[in-house]
Amino acid sequence: MLDDSIQLLMVEFSNQLDDTGNKAEALEQSMLTTVKTFPEPKNLAVFTLIGEAN
Repeated sequence: MLDDSIQLLMVEFSNQLDDTGNKAEALEQSMLTTVKTFPEPKNLAVFTLIGEAN
C-alpha cells in the first residue's frame, strides 16, 4: 500500500538525516531502504529534493 511505503520512507529519511546531516544522502539511503520492502517504482517516483543538500 502506498501509505505504508510513504511512512517507511519518511521515518527512514528522518533517521538518516539525523545520522548524516545531508539531505541528499539521507533521501538516497532512505529510498534504497524503502525499495527493498516496496520495490514498485510508484512508491518512490514522487519524491525529489529541491534546494541545498546540506
